[in-house]
Amino acid sequence: MSESTTDTTGLTHQYSAQVAADLETNLKEQERISGDIAAQQQQLAALQRDHSVLVNIQQALGVTQTTKEPAPSTETATVPSPRQKAKSAPRSKQTARKSTAAPEGTTTKKATAAQERTTAKKSTAAQKNTTAKKSTAKSEATTAQPTLVGLIRHHLAEQDEPRSAAEISAALGQAHPERDIKTKVVRVTLEGLVARSQAQRTKQGSSVFYTAPEAETTPAAEAQPEDTSS
Repeated sequence: MSESTTDTTGLTHQYSAQVAADLETNLKEQERISGDIAAQQQQLAALQRDHSVLVNIQQALGVTQTTKEPAPSTETATVPSPRQKAKSAPRSKQTARKSTAAPEGTTTKKATAAQERTTAKKSTAAQKNTTAKKSTAKSEATTAQPTLVGLIRHHLAEQDEPRSAAEISAALGQAHPERDIKTKVVRVTLEGLVARSQAQRTKQGSSVFYTAPEAETTPAAEAQPEDTSS
């Protein structure tokens, strides 16, 4: 009986330890995914703001879709006229030829005028499109804002000491007062960076601090003495 009880207690201890480890990894994964979702939601909001600005610029410029004019309207208006004149004027062959030649010239003039109008409209539409593209490029350059992930990584790279999530959110809130930066979102984003090895996390008692990764600076420092010696 004593051996069986010791076996069961050992199994329960192993299972409890395994379950605790699985729970910890599950929580870390949830924090990482929630950080990615928050960053993507901010990117989506920035894109929606850019879309509204572009639509307003397009409406201010008055850019609309150009509709093609019906080309055969000029031919239907001018073709039956020489036939009627030829029937009503049976004087001579020369006068008939003159009467038929005159409307042909007018039709060609009308056709060329219509072509010139269409080309002028196309050129103006092309100019409007180019100006709209330039204005949209300028608006995108001015309205483009860095993401929260980029701000946090840049802030960690500038710090010499570990910083907590509250300190980072307070510093970013002061640097960017126009953005509603919350401590909870910053903490989740930091955990996502830690999961992707883009930040380091240290614990001091019950407090958690974050720093920039130092893996990129060590190989360069070790490689300098070898170059100088050679």
